Amino acid sequence: MVIYSAPNAMGRNEERVDLTDDEVNRIFQALSGATRRDIVRRTLMHDATVSELAADYNMSFAAVQKHVTILESAGLVTKRSHGRERLVRGNPETIKRAQSLLDEFEKIWRARISRLDALLAEDTPNTSKIPPTTKD
Repeated sequence: MVIYSAPNAMGRNEERVDLTDDEVNRIFQALSGATRRDIVRRTLMHDATVSELAADYNMSFAAVQKHVTILESAGLVTKRSHGRERLVRGNPETIKRAQSLLDEFEKIWRARISRLDALLAEDTPNTSKIPPTTKD
């Protein structure tokens, strides 16, 4: 299980968000395809039927439906009934959870770079104390 703390509005790490390794894998595998990323983007802007989504891609309805199913299993989109239609809607909560995980990785990376910068600063000789040499 991947466990990390997400900073709250005050910048304190109080909110804990848990993601299992399987959840992380499903989210990022689902986002690995350009068509699926586009479907998420479009459905975050407005709900759409699979038919409406399929109209913009050079692939069959069944292929788009399969992409939507993968996104749904990752929690990136949801489906809801609206009369006789099934509308696909982007799920911003899952996007936030994935972003929080990436933010956590960025914090780890930035801390490592800061430690490296500090180490390099310690090893840098102070050349201002060395008197200039003169040629006679």
